Amino acid sequence: MDDSQLLRYSRHILLDEIGIEGQQKLLAAHALVIGAGGLGSPAALYLASAGVGHITLVDDDTVDLTNLQRQIAHTTARVGQPKAASARISLQQINPGIVVGALAERADDARLAELVADADVVLDCTDNFATRHAVNRACVAFGKPLVSGAVIRFDGQISVFDPRNAANPCYSCLFPQDQRFEDVACSTMGVFAPLVGVVGAMQAAEALKLLMGVGRSLAGRLLMLDGLNMEWTSIGVGRNDACPVCGAGKMIAKNTT
Repeated sequence: MDDSQLLRYSRHILLDEIGIEGQQKLLAAHALVIGAGGLGSPAALYLASAGVGHITLVDDDTVDLTNLQRQIAHTTARVGQPKAASARISLQQINPGIVVGALAERADDARLAELVADADVVLDCTDNFATRHAVNRACVAFGKPLVSGAVIRFDGQISVFDPRNAANPCYSCLFPQDQRFEDVACSTMGVFAPLVGVVGAMQAAEALKLLMGVGRSLAGRLLMLDGLNMEWTSIGVGRNDACPVCGAGKMIAKNTT
């Protein structure tokens, strides 16, 4: 770390739990952020400002005027531009000393496998179950920790799914991929703008903790926020041994092939 970096990250370095060693871990890390909208914006901005050395943004959408009420990585001048490219500009304006990749694409299973394999932590900031399950499958396959968030109307939720510990559940243990869950769009239901900031910032916090190996993550717990009444609820989430993604039966099948 040079003198400029020591100064930039000094408020982290002052924390006993982080120090120079923890900050160097962040500088050497690679975070994959899937979705550069309401959740991805604050999550990625905080990862960048905190000094995560390599951030890859993935989003196939373009900036729309209706996004600007809550998607703080974008500006009016960038309406019509790819969200990934727009967010990349914001991240590098905050911290030009990091590497930011912008992929304007919808990643399929094969592409996700490639991207997840190269990351140290994955943040799911998407808004549909199909993509969330695809991301989860890739994270389980490559043993990469996944930080998942969701917000609609005045309700938010966040959890961590960390397959590095076999006792931890995966996303499919909580929301089975063979069950039907209705995707609810912000365009029809609305979303309270600051709530995506709260959950997205918490996703960044969990990702940073995972990268540095400090504190206790949300693995095995689901935090739910009622933003209208500002009440948090925490529930335990257990691993499902019959889960087709991470369950015992799946692991046995892998080991016998």
